[in-house]
Amino acid sequence: MARVPAAVLKALGHLPKAPRALTRRYTTRRRQPPIPELAAQPNPWARALGLVTVVVVGAWLGLLIVGNVRAPVGPMNTTMTLRPSLTGGTKINVSPLGALSLDSHIAPVRLDVNVDQLDPERAQALVDHPERLSGLQDEVAQDVAHGTQDLAVRSCVAVVTGAAALGLAVYRRPRRALAAGGLALTLLAASGGTAFATWNPESVLEPKFSGLLSSAPSLVGNARSIVTEFDVYQKELARLVTNVTKLYDATSTLPAYAPDPSTIRVLHVSDIHLNPASWKIIASLVDQYKVNVIVDSGDTMDHGTAAENGFLDPIEDLGAPYVWVRGNHDSKLTQRYMEGLKNVHVLDDGKAATIAGLRFAGIGDPQFTPDRSTIPGGDAANELAGARLATSLRDQKAAGAPVDVAVAHEPVAARRTDGEVPLALAGHIHHPETELLPYGTRLRIEGSTGGSGLRAVEGKHPDPIQTSILYFDRDTHRLQAWDEIELGGLGLTTAEVSRHLVEENQPADSTPPPTSPSPTSPSPTP
Repeated sequence: MARVPAAVLKALGHLPKAPRALTRRYTTRRRQPPIPELAAQPNPWARALGLVTVVVVGAWLGLLIVGNVRAPVGPMNTTMTLRPSLTGGTKINVSPLGALSLDSHIAPVRLDVNVDQLDPERAQALVDHPERLSGLQDEVAQDVAHGTQDLAVRSCVAVVTGAAALGLAVYRRPRRALAAGGLALTLLAASGGTAFATWNPESVLEPKFSGLLSSAPSLVGNARSIVTEFDVYQKELARLVTNVTKLYDATSTLPAYAPDPSTIRVLHVSDIHLNPASWKIIASLVDQYKVNVIVDSGDTMDHGTAAENGFLDPIEDLGAPYVWVRGNHDSKLTQRYMEGLKNVHVLDDGKAATIAGLRFAGIGDPQFTPDRSTIPGGDAANELAGARLATSLRDQKAAGAPVDVAVAHEPVAARRTDGEVPLALAGHIHHPETELLPYGTRLRIEGSTGGSGLRAVEGKHPDPIQTSILYFDRDTHRLQAWDEIELGGLGLTTAEVSRHLVEENQPADSTPPPTSPSPTSPSPTP
């Protein structure tokens, strides 16, 4: 190998050296890996799908949290809400009974209406001023319109806020959040326009039932016929309520028995079935007949739900103590609410109470069948309940505190008290009957003081409103006579009062009174 001349090495030794920093930088750059190719940009369809997902989820959360409106609709308090849906329509929830589904519109949003409760004041106003029924349809339409307007405004705010907030949380860019809010508003506006264009008001006549309401057609009749016929009933209801107090003049012409002023007067009612008109009629009877105590033999409610409880509040102002037993349409929830009302005495499991000089004992119906179902062995359950009541009556008689009146909802249970009490009261069958049982107990079964509630309009003729006044001797506590009172159903303005005497009060020269009521003159038409 050739040697480098010394002169050349000497010359190279005098060249300036490269700076250290340059050397290090060069070294570092040499050690870096090769620069990769540019990453591929995101697919625009994927970005759009992600944005739509954020908008839909954010809008749904917004509606879920703040997108509902509490709105009065006629005599009811409701909560209206918009919900995402593939089929649209309207769902009316009547918890816990079930729901009604209406094919009201086609859009990706569904209107949910939750019926919270019946407002007692507005319902009472309809009873006090029945002429308002003629304008109830327009009032309901206006209430729904106002409710949906408020719901539309609140829903817009809810979906825009929800979508924008979720967009900001996901993208962390204000512009993307605003885009999400704008898209949410656009989608809601398009859904609303589609719902408006496809709105079908006739859908209310063809509802689809679910839950316990699946038996609703058998409960309240065909919805179409009720809508068609109720216009006739509402016009006559005003005249019925107006004339109700005029029927009492007829009692002055009834012969044979003139109650002493000291006589204990008991008003027996039963099976009111959520009819608010009953309270006005009962209050009027209490005033006209100077009633000392009211006895209700059950089925005051229709389904025993918490939403119905406000219906019971007028009991406190009827003007007389109220004795009550549970019927098969009254739940334990109903019973607890009744126990909290002033001036109400709830009888159950043979419990006894002395009111207005008479001693009452009763037992609640062992069955709860608000859908009118038949439970196998139902009569056996009532037989056992009646046996428990009879045992309690015997125990109290042995203790020196005999009961004057036993109360049960089912006549089957009341018959088991035969021989243990002078008088037993019952209801349930919706027509009045009186029976002298083999061992001397008189069984008095009351008709429906509510005219069978909503079922009053099922048949050709509406069911009558029935009640009775029982007269008791203050010294012996024995029944002396009773007046059966019957008002024509919703579409009639007739009234009749028939006087019935127990055997020892019948005149010697007269025959026993007929079992069927003897009609008096109808109350005059206004």
